Amino acid sequence: MPKETIIGATAVYKKVPEGYIGYVEEIPGVNTQGSTLKETKENLKEALRLVLETNKELEHQQSQGIRK
Repeated sequence: MPKETIIGATAVYKKVPEGYIGYVEEIPGVNTQGSTLKETKENLKEALRLVLETNKELEHQQSQGIRK
């Protein structure tokens, strides 16, 4: 099971019959899949970016008292 560090977090990749799955151990919700390990790594970086961006926006909204 290959692992690498992405911005101080541990990315885990597992081979499955359909290709690969990947997730970041320290951040719930950052997970993905892909046909190849390379594709899965790229997808995981994008998933991490989207989760961090969303969390930043939610924090901003909470600090401003904005509700959706």
